[in-house]
Amino acid sequence: MISTFRSYFNTTQAALPVKISNRELQKITPRMLWVVGILTVIFTYVNMGQISPNDFWWHMAVGREILASGQIPMVDIYSYTMAGQPYLSYQMFWLMDVWLYWWYSMGGAELILFIQSLVITGTYLIIALLCYQQTKKWGVTAFALIFAIVLGVYAWNVRPQAISFLIGAVFLYTIHRYRRHANPLLLVVFPVGMLVWVNSHGSFPIGLLLLGIWFGDEFWRASIARWRGEQTSQNKVMVAALVLFVSATVCLLNPRGVGMINYLISMGSNPTVQNTVPEWLPPSITSPIGPLFFACILLSTVVLVVSPRKATFYQLATFVAFSALGLWTTRGVVWFGLVMAPILADNLSSIRDLLPLRPPRTRTLPGRSLVNLGLLSLLVFLALISLPWFRNMIPMRGDYRSPITRDTPVESINYLMEIQPEGRVFNDMAFGSYMIWAAYPDYQVFTDPRIELFPERVWDDYQSISRSAPGWDQKLEQYGVRTLVLNPDAQPTLVEMATKSSAWQLVFQDPAALVFTRSD
Repeated sequence: MISTFRSYFNTTQAALPVKISNRELQKITPRMLWVVGILTVIFTYVNMGQISPNDFWWHMAVGREILASGQIPMVDIYSYTMAGQPYLSYQMFWLMDVWLYWWYSMGGAELILFIQSLVITGTYLIIALLCYQQTKKWGVTAFALIFAIVLGVYAWNVRPQAISFLIGAVFLYTIHRYRRHANPLLLVVFPVGMLVWVNSHGSFPIGLLLLGIWFGDEFWRASIARWRGEQTSQNKVMVAALVLFVSATVCLLNPRGVGMINYLISMGSNPTVQNTVPEWLPPSITSPIGPLFFACILLSTVVLVVSPRKATFYQLATFVAFSALGLWTTRGVVWFGLVMAPILADNLSSIRDLLPLRPPRTRTLPGRSLVNLGLLSLLVFLALISLPWFRNMIPMRGDYRSPITRDTPVESINYLMEIQPEGRVFNDMAFGSYMIWAAYPDYQVFTDPRIELFPERVWDDYQSISRSAPGWDQKLEQYGVRTLVLNPDAQPTLVEMATKSSAWQLVFQDPAALVFTRSD
């Protein structure tokens, strides 16, 4: 049967404009397919994901506003509780906001998910290539890749931060590449990358941290060489220092210049953000990612200690800096996975070299290359059918057929725009992002996921009303609220009180929200 299939393959191959040699087929190994399979899972997972309502939509609205007005907003225009107040995040995210809105206007939510899958898959593809170039072992590469993925999958939702993962991976790869082959053209990657990063997301200091560790490692190597009396060149130290300086200077090319530092300080010192937003809190044993992160720190420590290859300054500095970042905020956990994967692969490869190996096979099993090619073709096919445009062809629950999550109040806001009730709207905080996108300028929100924008007094009022604390209806009157868009899961007591109250009438309900209007 195999000989028949091989004969058919050779006949078919002869008719193709590009022939695939047996030697090229043999390069496709089972362990290589492990890595390809893992990357295919990433691509498929993101493609078949959904856009949640929290952050994505207000970023889209800002991108729309920038392109329509030709300028970046300086103050809040989307809420009535903080209207006219300065909001630094508009200048921080402007480039990615425009990017997201442009792609959405070209192809809707499906195209956004596809672009997201390319960005996320590209990030881990670069990490995989880096791991393989250091080890030449596909099995070790697959393990390190899984290490990075399990610490990052929680952060793959569609938001501006996704681009920072890709830029960070490019930085890691370029640093490694330049140190092996000192091509000056590679150095252009860093200032260009920082220029994009500083105008897209507030995590841009991580790029400078990576460059700083590179400089520290070169300086350490040169210092040790001088201490030992060895001849050494200062060129590598000077190059790393110059790259760090130029990249830091490029960070000033943003709408606020040096004032961008104020954004970082305000986010780091804002008690509402630091104490209430789960992703800003430190990971703990009870948090979803906490136990896994702690286990990965322990694993990394053991590997660095056991490895016969002595850990370098670069590896130790990276481990300490990004462990500290992950312990400080859950947002840093994904970065620990990305930067430690190549280091883990390098040291695991050294450990693997010490272990007894099975004798190499003296002959290739007949048809193995064709089987591997078939498996590779199957993975490509699975990746293609996972594209967002084909999700209706795949057996899925009805809630997952849409590229937008079920808890997005699409129908309720459409109804609101149809009936156009007078007065202001009190909304669930999570619904605020979609309201900004779909209801502005007709309606402004009470609050939304831009948590750092709203002061404590606004959040106190929001919580008091949402819990239907005594005087909740009077507070709504003080704000001029005539319509409620409520979340039955997050605001059950308020839904119950509004339903029982003669002052409010339920006029619409969809799977995500309930709409009440004043009956008087």
